[in-house]
Amino acid sequence: MTKIIENKELRDKFFVFKDREEAGEILAKMLRDYKDSDAIVLGIPAGGIPIASIIGKKLNLTLDVLVVSKITLPWNREAGYGAVAFDGTIKLNQELIDSLGLSGEEVEAGIRETLKKVKKRVHIFRKGKPPLKLKKRTIIVVDDGLASGYTMLTALEALKKAGAAKIIVAVPTANLNAIKRIEDKVDLVYSPNIRQTYPYAVADAYKHWSDVSEKEVRRILQNS
Repeated sequence: MTKIIENKELRDKFFVFKDREEAGEILAKMLRDYKDSDAIVLGIPAGGIPIASIIGKKLNLTLDVLVVSKITLPWNREAGYGAVAFDGTIKLNQELIDSLGLSGEEVEAGIRETLKKVKKRVHIFRKGKPPLKLKKRTIIVVDDGLASGYTMLTALEALKKAGAAKIIVAVPTANLNAIKRIEDKVDLVYSPNIRQTYPYAVADAYKHWSDVSEKEVRRILQNS
């Protein structure tokens, strides 16, 4: 069986989802085999949480948050050259670092800043909750899209360290290169809208797109 489950009719299409809610409903239908199972849905904040929440509700699965954050460029907070996970796992895109000419000091500063952000988000989003128990669990990791894939790669490495038995990635949209980057590290990838167009932007899959605030993430997690 192929590891990548997509909608061929949506390949290389733009603006295919009304918003994150509709994207979550489409993914929930694709993931219906996991309904009422012992799988846990983990959303990557911020944009993955609204989608993960829909999946959790539609499939009657436990929802929680998987804090991972990209290490952003000093001059562009939307672009990253690596990521940091909740357990301190760090993954760097060395090829990009070299091509941009980032100094060791700049990279170290970026890592320190992101570690601080991740620690803060773990405290804010999981306040009062025990540490995630993922050993021998089936995990459905959700984000609103894959651009480079490095944030997801970092999340996957952390999940492997935590002893997850089966890892499924569910993202409404993804860059084909990013899919290939993570394919051999997971059991299955669900992504209805795969694009190999360049340049690639996650937002181009959505008709209505806006940033998700930390306040909104907290509200969703509290109501789930």
